[in-house]
Amino acid sequence: MAPADMRYPTDLDLLNQCREGSEALLDALWAPGMAPVKPRTYRRVARRKYLAVAKQRKKSGKQVRKAVRQQLQYVKRNLGHLDRLLDALPGAPIPLSRAAYRQLLVIREVSRQQQTMYDQRSHRIPGRIVSVSQPHVRPMVRGKARASTEFGAKLSVSLVDGLAYLDRIRWEAFNERQDLPAQVEQFRERFGHSPAVVIADGIYGTRANRQYLKARRIRFSGKPLGRPPADVQERKAARQRRQQEAKQRNRIEGKFGEGKRKYQLDCVRTKRQDTSEHWIAMTFFVMNIAAVLRQYFLSWFFWCLSRCVAVQIVVVHGFAGNQQQRRRLFQ
Repeated sequence: MAPADMRYPTDLDLLNQCREGSEALLDALWAPGMAPVKPRTYRRVARRKYLAVAKQRKKSGKQVRKAVRQQLQYVKRNLGHLDRLLDALPGAPIPLSRAAYRQLLVIREVSRQQQTMYDQRSHRIPGRIVSVSQPHVRPMVRGKARASTEFGAKLSVSLVDGLAYLDRIRWEAFNERQDLPAQVEQFRERFGHSPAVVIADGIYGTRANRQYLKARRIRFSGKPLGRPPADVQERKAARQRRQQEAKQRNRIEGKFGEGKRKYQLDCVRTKRQDTSEHWIAMTFFVMNIAAVLRQYFLSWFFWCLSRCVAVQIVVVHGFAGNQQQRRRLFQ
């Protein structure tokens, strides 16, 4: 999971952003010659009503519902004014920039979703938008102690020899166990052969995934289905092997922790969907470069250490061999 840089969304705050955005669009679209009087938005009254509830430390459900209804009415009023202004320009191009027109479409969709949830007294709807500036972000229920719901992209990552490969980025919630066949195929494309074993979390151990791996003679590290073997030694050896492989599997969790602690993977600050995906991809690219550099640095360090030990042996204990033996030692 790569959380986006956004404040925790609420229905009231989201509608207030839509109202302010629609007012800005009205100011940009209206011209003195388009209508005799500029459409009224009651922005001061709407702002005052919003702050009267938003500033309260504890809000009752009745107060929040009333404030949401009020903001919905103001947004609908502004959208109606925008429709009338746009209808007054038949055959002419829309006098809005691409970003402004995109914002108008987002505000319309947010208004529709909020009205549907208000009528149904619900807080769930398919494809729910939680940010006007980042409409591609979706809420994902994670069930963690720190935050039960996160907002960002969900990732599928595979780890091979200390290098992380970003296999999938998706902004909609999905079950990662569906990605195992695709990740195995991507491994074959990268390295030219199938993996000998797949070390993954228990959620990947579905019957379909096990049958897929078995058909390709790939061993799954999870606990096998059915009864355990009757032989005590065989059962003990299998359990120890699973424990060792589970320790290896923890490295992928450490890779996510490294990205979130050092490379800002826990706070993607870009706003657009494509730039956010580039941010995430570059994070794993930099982590892989750092892993390769650490590997080369350690090899160079141990090489220098071995040379220093060899020199110390020659200096302290002396070396009475011939020139050919001394040359062989320092090679």
